[in-house]
Amino acid sequence: MKKYNFNAGPSILPKEVIEATAAACIEFEGSGLSLMETSHRAKNFQPVVDEAVALLKELLSIPEGYSVIFLGGGASLEFCMVPYNLLEKKAAYLNTGVWATKAQKEARLFGEVVEVASSKDKNFTYIPKQFDIPTDADYLHVTTNNTIYGTELLRDIDSPIPLVADMSSDILSRPVDVSKYGIIYGGAQKNLSMAGVTFVIIKEDILGHVSRPIPTMLDYRTHIKKGSMFNTPPTVPIYCALQNLKWIKKQGGVEAMERRAIERAEIVYSEIDRNKLFVGTAEEDSRSRMNITFVLKDEYQDLQDEFMAFATSRGMVGVKGHRDVGGFRASCYNAMSVEGCLALVACMKDFEAQH
Repeated sequence: MKKYNFNAGPSILPKEVIEATAAACIEFEGSGLSLMETSHRAKNFQPVVDEAVALLKELLSIPEGYSVIFLGGGASLEFCMVPYNLLEKKAAYLNTGVWATKAQKEARLFGEVVEVASSKDKNFTYIPKQFDIPTDADYLHVTTNNTIYGTELLRDIDSPIPLVADMSSDILSRPVDVSKYGIIYGGAQKNLSMAGVTFVIIKEDILGHVSRPIPTMLDYRTHIKKGSMFNTPPTVPIYCALQNLKWIKKQGGVEAMERRAIERAEIVYSEIDRNKLFVGTAEEDSRSRMNITFVLKDEYQDLQDEFMAFATSRGMVGVKGHRDVGGFRASCYNAMSVEGCLALVACMKDFEAQH
């Protein structure tokens, strides 16, 4: 039976990316060694990092004055590193879900935090549209896509202060005006790579303005200066990222990724809105293209386990919703095919026909 991977993360990767990475783990570029045992200082590995950086800059049209670095620790470590490096007196945060809340919590360890808006009042089912940005804050932090609640910020905010964005789950799914951001960061295990590496796109002149001493490993300037090589980087995930960036470029770049994302989302949301059994959880103008969340209508709640078993029997993997929302979640990252979305829709239609 064919499987369709709707996992929220680690998530689906293109087959050719998996195969290329697996092959390098057996033998890396004819060296007689596995990539897993190749030194990050080896002459044949440095080009991997250099090409991955160059491709990310090309695909996102990253302007001069920005650096791209690959780190460990996931986005959760960035929740700490951002305020450590940027927060002198006050920071502003837009609270749109669990990850935004956690980022805000870390920032409070370093200074005053202003919550400019929150959608907690409706269990984070929408993205706040109108809010004031304090011009005396050091930066504004946003989470562009919320994997748990299925909401997404699809525009680049015009901010009078440096804008910082956690783009863990929607990076490379649409064009982004990087010049509007001071920092863009994220865990790579959705649209960029396998789990184990974090990307950071950072405007260099945003750094060096806090009075506190910063531990060497937590100072972005350390990693910029050393080209992601201050300590041993996650070599296999960086190689996987390179293969995925090559795949994205071959498909037509982020513009093509956005067209596919819109098509996939329209297919699944149209069925959710039509089907008598299901209802979407996110407000329509805040719906995520990456993580589509839906539940059974109140009168059909007793069918929850039955639908999960039915979907699993049809090859749907990872469609169980997060416990904070319940129901179901179809994560449709870049590597998800239209075929997979149509298979999910057919599954929903067939289940409806039984009830």
